[in-house]
Amino acid sequence: MPPVERADAARNRAKVLEAAERLFATRDPSGVTMDDIAKAAGVGRGTLYRRYPDRASIARALLDAHEHRIQEQLLRGEGPLGPEPAATPAERLSAFYSAMVDLLERHSHLLLGAETGPARLATGAYGFWRAHVRMLAAAAQAPDPDVLADHLLAPLAPELYRRHRDQGVSPERVEAALHHLAHRMLGGAEKVG
Repeated sequence: MPPVERADAARNRAKVLEAAERLFATRDPSGVTMDDIAKAAGVGRGTLYRRYPDRASIARALLDAHEHRIQEQLLRGEGPLGPEPAATPAERLSAFYSAMVDLLERHSHLLLGAETGPARLATGAYGFWRAHVRMLAAAAQAPDPDVLADHLLAPLAPELYRRHRDQGVSPERVEAALHHLAHRMLGGAEKVG
């Protein structure tokens, strides 16, 4: 059984996460330092570093709940995002893209703080997304689903999404392009549950 978190530690964790969420949302996430977060939370650096070794670990902690909701929908939710009722791989990938655009739109500031560059590929969430997309590619009988899965996830890089938004591209346009990609790459296959 994991140890029970002390009340003061729980309060400090909540203050750190609240301060970090506010800073990441109002500033360039790459410019937010651990000192900024400690000061905004009203905690000492030692308190901060005991739980979070770096800024990315704080952003990942904030993202966990948001990503977990999508993961639950993929596993147990209603189709086409979830498995029931059955949908084609293209329909499921298209629904996944819609969920991810929503996540990017609401929380790109956190994603930019936690999942940029090669670090993005090492997160547990990326592994989950990759397994899901690989399964859809295999169900569509696409060639080399192991490689294709990463390519189908590449357009969801938070840096690319933020670039599009900064250039005035609407979330609807991003989503429409991703829906087109899903149907071009995985269209025509049988329904999967």
